[in-house]
Amino acid sequence: MSSPDPSRPASLGRRAYIDWARGIAVLVMMEAHTLDAWTRGADHRTIAFRDAQILGGFAAPLFLWLAGVGVVLSATRRAERRGSRAAAVDAVCRRGLEIFLLAFLFRLQSFVLSPGTPAALLFRVDILNVMGPAIVITGLIWGISTVSRSPGPLVAAYAAVAAAATLLTPVVRATPLVDMLPIWFQWYVRPAGDYTVFTLFPWVGFVFAGGACGALLATIRTSDDERRLHVWIGAAGAALTAIGMYGATFPSIYRASSFWTTSPSFFTIRVGVLMLTLSAAYASSALLERSGITLPSLERLGRSSLFVYWIHVELVYGYASWLWHARLPLWGTAIAFAIFSAVIYRAVLWRDDVVSAWRGRGRPITPAPQAVTA
Repeated sequence: MSSPDPSRPASLGRRAYIDWARGIAVLVMMEAHTLDAWTRGADHRTIAFRDAQILGGFAAPLFLWLAGVGVVLSATRRAERRGSRAAAVDAVCRRGLEIFLLAFLFRLQSFVLSPGTPAALLFRVDILNVMGPAIVITGLIWGISTVSRSPGPLVAAYAAVAAAATLLTPVVRATPLVDMLPIWFQWYVRPAGDYTVFTLFPWVGFVFAGGACGALLATIRTSDDERRLHVWIGAAGAALTAIGMYGATFPSIYRASSFWTTSPSFFTIRVGVLMLTLSAAYASSALLERSGITLPSLERLGRSSLFVYWIHVELVYGYASWLWHARLPLWGTAIAFAIFSAVIYRAVLWRDDVVSAWRGRGRPITPAPQAVTA
């Protein structure tokens, strides 16, 4: 294999390592859900279960963070190809609104497939309800940013909004002003039992933090520059993780705050880990590429993350798995998770085959050339 050309524009091709990172998020998401749904109660008190839960807790932040990275990269590419920033912003905002609407369609599917589900849960706030609006706002911030060679102002804007989202979280959840909002809006800003899985604060902050990283990646034009940037991203991620852990040793400045849910320190730690994850994915991708090794399965999972999310939740929590729901020992859940991951990947392949056949319908089939005989 020939060595990569350092002068080759890195932005021209799809960054496989971002798909890798998204594929990792898919696997961690399925690990978290199978662990939660299928493990028997007696094993919930073990250290191994606790550690597995902590690992699973990084799936949602990684999805949201990568969504922010993708928004900026996508908007930048579209603007470069079409010569119109307005068209790029329009496309990003449409995508964000589409994801927001899909959130309600997903809840409708769950309502239909799970008889007895309360109708109010159609408006339950889940990750897509948060991701959609955050993508729209991220795109708008990109659109109004000043076009320049330096990504500094845009990075600073995203970082400021991300910091504001996490710093205001304990305040927003405690303020009585939230009680004045319509009940469905309250679910978006303050946890309300079964009606909220995610809230806007602090979760939208991950999308904006990802946008800051995406703004840096969008300026890269050569593979050498990309390599140097990931050294800095990894170093910054390690620094943020250390700062967050150090900050967690001090008493909270808020009247009411929890480290695992509303603490700015934990948010900082997670952003640092996400940055380290992306740089590690880049380094692994570059190393394997030099060895002639690729991971198409992980890339395909990453590109199919929405499809996997859509089908796997009902399979994990619904009637399809009722025989082993909350009945498996932890080691049994680990085996079931591995089998389930293979089944989901097979579903992704089947989906891709169906999509390819649909797109190729009606196209004339070119006959194979006939052999010339003497």
